[in-house]
Amino acid sequence: MREQFQEELDGVSATLVQMAGLVKIAMDNATTALLTADLTLAEKVIADDTIIDEMQHELDARTINLIARQSPVASDLRTLVTSLRMSADLERMGDLAHHIAKSARMRYPATAVPPELSLTIEEMGRVCSKIIEKVSTVIKNRDTERALEVEKDDDQIDGLHRKIIQTLLDPNWKHGVETAIDMTLLGRYYERCADHAVSIARRVYFLVTGTYANDKA
Repeated sequence: MREQFQEELDGVSATLVQMAGLVKIAMDNATTALLTADLTLAEKVIADDTIIDEMQHELDARTINLIARQSPVASDLRTLVTSLRMSADLERMGDLAHHIAKSARMRYPATAVPPELSLTIEEMGRVCSKIIEKVSTVIKNRDTERALEVEKDDDQIDGLHRKIIQTLLDPNWKHGVETAIDMTLLGRYYERCADHAVSIARRVYFLVTGTYANDKA
């Protein structure tokens, strides 16, 4: 019975890693669609978001079923409860990629990002992708060292987010209010995606060590 239970626990972890992989693909594609006005790619990200949603629903059902059947205690219970929270974070990260793709679709055939912010958004997408990939490794290997690195990676996103705000506040901004609102929201989407990744990394750190990583806040 214990061996079967462990296999089911491993299956929960494997599904979380799979979800993280899909989120990374979604974020990569959403950023590309945003910067290149690729409507087909934007539509794919929007459509594929339901796959991530369904995976979360199925995983949560499996997890709750395990808790009900096995009545786990101590570290096993902590693992299952943590998986419920991590799946919610991953699902929300997928939603944020979805929002970015919708911005690309909304402004098509124009490119949603003005030239002076193109490199900043490209870098936000690159760093977000790196963070998601790292979080996948953290979940798979319960890697506490990499979990702590995610906090530092998030600082990069915060810096880029501030750069967007500074550009929008520049008196020389010439793209109007509508574009300024678009860019404010887009910066926020990337920033929130990284925040959810930090949340996952902190949960894994606590799962392994039983203590909380230092909180920047």
